[in-house]
Amino acid sequence: MEIPMDLAHKVAFLRRPETYPATVERVEAIETHMSWVFIAGNDVYKLKKPVRYSYLDFRTLDARHQDCLEEVRLNRRLADGVYLGTLPITADSGGEISIDGKGRIVDWVVHMRRLPRERMLDRRIRSGDLDANELRPAADRLAHFYRQLSPVEITPEEYRRRFADDIDENRRELTDPDFALPATPVEMVCDAHEQFRQQNATELDRRVADGRIIEGHGDLRPQHVCLTDPPVVIDCLEFNRGFRILDAVDELAYLAVECERLGAAWAGVELLNIYSATTGDQPAPKLIHFYSSFRATLRAKIAIWHNRDDSVSDPDKWVQRAKQYLALAEHHAKRF
Repeated sequence: MEIPMDLAHKVAFLRRPETYPATVERVEAIETHMSWVFIAGNDVYKLKKPVRYSYLDFRTLDARHQDCLEEVRLNRRLADGVYLGTLPITADSGGEISIDGKGRIVDWVVHMRRLPRERMLDRRIRSGDLDANELRPAADRLAHFYRQLSPVEITPEEYRRRFADDIDENRRELTDPDFALPATPVEMVCDAHEQFRQQNATELDRRVADGRIIEGHGDLRPQHVCLTDPPVVIDCLEFNRGFRILDAVDELAYLAVECERLGAAWAGVELLNIYSATTGDQPAPKLIHFYSSFRATLRAKIAIWHNRDDSVSDPDKWVQRAKQYLALAEHHAKRF
């Protein structure tokens, strides 16, 4: 009798220490919306879920395989030596499954080298003793990364229209009565974003003309920056290229506002200063505040979306997180 190869069966297999080639005492399994991540000794394995959302479709084996390949390719840009490759999960004629064994391929995993958690930027900020000297190598790496990227072909009109579409969605989602968020700050920041977009069209168009729109990381947050020697940046947003098409300063403002939320606003200033010194790009302060406010609003939306999941255990956590982001969005909106 053939054992069904559904997601639950694969997850149970990958939870077992004896699954892995190296001696492993225990396996830590972490579930996200799109993946299962298994930490086994010094190795990490990521299994994609067969899910479909508006921005991705992983329901077929081929789609998951292609995404695994893309994840490795893209992440090697900023985390060379961490992303080791892709491995098949195979099933033999008797239904026994293994990693990179014989038989038919039933799924794929991304194989990574484990990084020290205590060196992740969010952990270092929370420790209270992060300083500029420790942050500077990562800032240098990011600045040189952006400097060597080729500009993406995009028209000024398309660039501005992307903001218009996102502003509309942010307003619609964050004022959904089901989420019970206060409408006044949402309306204020969304009005401010639309006003900036219209009144500063020349500024936004100049970013396109100057070749500042690149294919970046797409999800640049402190928990994705590891302050090792050399520093690495992991978890690039691989599944949708459109989300990676952005202004380099926008991406750094995203990281800066996340550092600010954790209590290290100075870190964002340091990151942007090193970027400017390395690239010669001197963005107007109002543009940085616009990007920071806009990104904080996007994060508020993503936070509150957790409460659409019936299985969420602490809905108030995500309400409070969304309010945190909205307060940051309002703070920066008042400065542009």
